[in-house]
Amino acid sequence: MGNKLMCVLAHPDDESLGMGGVMAKYASEGVETYLVTATRGERGRVGDKRGSLSLETVGKIREAELLAAAKVLGIREVHFLDYLDGDLDRADSHEAIAKIAAHLRRVRPQVVITFGPEGGYGHPDHIAISQLTTAAIVCAADAHYASPQPLASHRVAKLYYMAWSHAKWTAFQAALREIKTNVDGMERRATPWPDWAITAFIDTESHWSTVWRAVSCHQSQMSIYHQLEHLPEAQHKAIWGTQEFYRAFSVVNGGRQREKDLFEGLR
Repeated sequence: MGNKLMCVLAHPDDESLGMGGVMAKYASEGVETYLVTATRGERGRVGDKRGSLSLETVGKIREAELLAAAKVLGIREVHFLDYLDGDLDRADSHEAIAKIAAHLRRVRPQVVITFGPEGGYGHPDHIAISQLTTAAIVCAADAHYASPQPLASHRVAKLYYMAWSHAKWTAFQAALREIKTNVDGMERRATPWPDWAITAFIDTESHWSTVWRAVSCHQSQMSIYHQLEHLPEAQHKAIWGTQEFYRAFSVVNGGRQREKDLFEGLR
């Protein structure tokens, strides 16, 4: 069986902004790459039309943008979990875990990547997909777990959380804006990982232009990202030229030596 990578995220554009470098890198190396996205980003901004379009209309626009970005990144398959943007942390967790576990059992990836427990900047959907994906990995490996489909159990070899460093968040926010969200009356901001906690540092510099083309597919969101269009190449490379992760678990390797390959121990 060839190497397979599955990315499980919350919204259209998460795959490009957060994981585009590794998706493009591994696809170019012949790794089969798969994307599972929980929502269609129905509550996202669509240019200057925010609030004037129905959730269904926005979802269709953003689904098409995601499929275009996935094609640029070389992603083999895209699947949606069909939850509503902003409601993921209130979804039926048993149902959501079962859906993700079914994809894990069907595709049988060795490596899975998702958001970290802090959700990047505290976004409830990001936090929810991290928790649901982690639980689904346990369930998918359990031969006694009842799956809606008759699929054999599958044990993922490695799970990684996105772990942007302070330098990466600084570069991103300097080019864009400060990223924050308000949840339950409290402000949440970008939460960098300490450098010592980052266990994988992946060189994606040769793919930065591919990532930027994928980001640019999300035209409905470009009112937010338009400042990125005018960045010099050096700043683009600072944002898209590396990807950092925390190895939540691995059954094939360990230790504090920083990995340069998510498939280390599996090659």
